[in-house]
Amino acid sequence: MNTPRQDTEGSPVRIVVYRWAGAWGPFRVNIPCVECALTRDVIIDTLAHELDGVAVELDVRDWLSEWWRPLMRGGWHAPIVMVEGKVVSQGQALNRGLLTQAVIDAAAAKTPVTGNHLFGKAGCPHCERAKRYLAEAGIDATYHDVVRAPRALYEMLARVKPIIGPKTPVTVPQIWLDGAYVGGADQLSQLLHRSVEPNPERGRNSLSPAHVATSAG
Repeated sequence: MNTPRQDTEGSPVRIVVYRWAGAWGPFRVNIPCVECALTRDVIIDTLAHELDGVAVELDVRDWLSEWWRPLMRGGWHAPIVMVEGKVVSQGQALNRGLLTQAVIDAAAAKTPVTGNHLFGKAGCPHCERAKRYLAEAGIDATYHDVVRAPRALYEMLARVKPIIGPKTPVTVPQIWLDGAYVGGADQLSQLLHRSVEPNPERGRNSLSPAHVATSAG
């Protein structure tokens, strides 16, 4: 069964589910798999909510008829859920958070950032400072709360980690303008020709080593 969702640019992220079903020679699965059915339900609901608008192609296959295919990727216990060829869950009902993160990671690799975006959280003074800079400059940006929206958190991580490196801590805000990565509030301030306010929480700017002295105050 193929269920294409083509709501965004770029090729769809492929999800393959191997359920406890099918036949191999004289062997046939006659016992329905409750966790397989539950996994499919979780996927459908996650696509309708956390992953709404993400281009996804869902393919449900019978494990016993094709057991060797997931086995080559480390999948051996149905239900097996694979995203872009990688096993994200097997042997139990799917955790929707794992699916959301895996799909967002894959989608971020397939599609570039467009427009203006600010990833932040409530109560963050630097996020509020960045919002103020944008407002005063007359720049409209989409705000993403990374605490309240798991999808926003996973997308921020998926997009910023390749830029700053896997070992560098990710702070908020994280800002993109016209699809180009800016960084945090200090970098936005410099871009908009403002004086930079020291950031005592970071001590230094982890996103741009060349600006250590400036952000350290």
